[in-house]
Amino acid sequence: MTSGRSLEWLKQEWLRLDRNLTTRAQIEELWAKGNTQELKERLSKRISFGTAGLRAEMCAGFARMNDLTVIQATQGLAAYLLQNIPDVKTRGVVIGHDHRHNSQRFAHLTAVAFIRREIKCYLLRGIIATPIVPFGTKFLGAAAGVMVTASHNPASDNGYKLYYSNAVQIIPPHDTGIAAAIEQNLEVDAEAWDIDLVTRSEDTLCIDRTEEIKEEYLKLVATLTKRSRNLNANTPVTFIYTPMHGVGLPFVTKAFTEAYGFPQHSLIPVPQQSQPDPDFPSVKFPNPEEKGALDLAMRLGEEIYSQDSTKKIVLLANDPDADRFCAGEWLGSKWHVFSGDEIGSILGVWSFEQYKRSGQPLSKLAMLASTPSSKLLAAVAAKEGFKFKETLTGFKYLGNAALELEKESYTVPFAYEEALGYMCGTQLRDKDGITALSLWAELTSELAEKGTSLVEYLESIYQRYGYFATNNGYFACKDASKVDQAFHRLRFGETQASVDLKQRESVLQVIQFPKTLASYPIESIRDLTIGYDNSRPPKFMPDLPTSAGSQMVTFTIGGEGGQVIATLRTSGTETWKLKYYVEGSAPHQNMALEKVNQVVAALRDEWGLGQL
Repeated sequence: MTSGRSLEWLKQEWLRLDRNLTTRAQIEELWAKGNTQELKERLSKRISFGTAGLRAEMCAGFARMNDLTVIQATQGLAAYLLQNIPDVKTRGVVIGHDHRHNSQRFAHLTAVAFIRREIKCYLLRGIIATPIVPFGTKFLGAAAGVMVTASHNPASDNGYKLYYSNAVQIIPPHDTGIAAAIEQNLEVDAEAWDIDLVTRSEDTLCIDRTEEIKEEYLKLVATLTKRSRNLNANTPVTFIYTPMHGVGLPFVTKAFTEAYGFPQHSLIPVPQQSQPDPDFPSVKFPNPEEKGALDLAMRLGEEIYSQDSTKKIVLLANDPDADRFCAGEWLGSKWHVFSGDEIGSILGVWSFEQYKRSGQPLSKLAMLASTPSSKLLAAVAAKEGFKFKETLTGFKYLGNAALELEKESYTVPFAYEEALGYMCGTQLRDKDGITALSLWAELTSELAEKGTSLVEYLESIYQRYGYFATNNGYFACKDASKVDQAFHRLRFGETQASVDLKQRESVLQVIQFPKTLASYPIESIRDLTIGYDNSRPPKFMPDLPTSAGSQMVTFTIGGEGGQVIATLRTSGTETWKLKYYVEGSAPHQNMALEKVNQVVAALRDEWGLGQL
């Protein structure tokens, strides 16, 4: 719709369609000031609907999150569901929202779009943790689920996450099908803005089953416990908890006390971050991975320890919508904050140990991890005799892969991605920070009763399966186009002209990847953007799906000090990041870590990725 149109036409089209006085005024003000650059950025392209749904800054414009783009997206989604799921009207759609600015309004506008097409809505009342929506979708047998959240993005952002009828995030071709349906349903009439329709439809098409869904979700959490409530009731551990100004506290408290039987006094929330606040005032980014995000929780833990040095202090954290989980352990003089891979390794091995105790056949056990994540679980699977599968990044791939393995009669009790996302148990095929937190607390208590720590448990895993050291992070870039330019230089050097990455055969004629990094030889290269893996002759096709629409290259580096695997990729939700995932394996931890850090430094300086 927006391609090739003049800026004046786009402005007039926005004003014709938008009925929100605030966002109308934003466009009018930009036009009056002659701010053509900002107008182009907001109006000349449409916010893309991908496998992650929608996510963008909240403000006026076809490329942003606002009333109009939410209505248009939902109209397209409704049309797609009506075309592809014959009983969608009776099965209905589950809708939830977090505490961010405009989240409730966006959720209600979403409900209105479905109600007007006679599609039943299960609109969850109040703020909701993200895992409740896929759970509710599965529990009710709904045709889809929509969660309005931007997860751990800055306060200025919001998003729209979609789950399909299998209660898993969508994968291709649903994303392109829905995007096409949106383009065909852009006209918005006056009734689309009538939020009061939600109230008027409460007895017919807008059903409230919020409390029932919450109660059933709590029962699901309780089924994952591995210990008796009496043991948990006497835990020797003090847990410091931060929901990062998000929705997590009431859900975690119920899971912690009612489902698992831990005493209320053992869970101590960080007061400055315990209540929902859409401005996230104490953190620059409300993401447990970001530097400084856990400082208040750490300080509280240290204060408690200073008053009683016999206490075992463990830090628990969720991101604002409670689908991710992070943890730390006080070691008496310093904190160890576990990386996403360390948490995944610990929960994965513990899940394996619990499965093994059950007496079920290991040949029918399967676990999953995303390709940038640690290879430790793959090493565990190889040694212990169960199946391990690697997928592309994102729980849309992990969840759907788990369902496929279930069809092959595998039990899949655990999957994870290094970005603090963990799927625990077999009933919910998405990341869930609440169940991960509860299981972590239970494991911590069991270890403490035996006189050992989480760090010591991790060391025992390394001793059994090999040492793996990781260094994951990102290079920040204000101009997202420079990220693509950096990948272009890696593939083609400094001189190669523009190349259409969709033309694989032509690309393969001119690629010239680097041969070394940090003076170590690059043994193999897998490029999931162009579809190239030089370790798989004769066709050199990767064994994972490829996509020219996203950048992702993995380098396997050999030489002295053990093997290192370095993956570079763009972020689907934070386009200003060039993410790196570097992992080394070696006979000794220090040896692996030293080489990993050398490789990261070389990515930054030798390849120039730190100067984008």
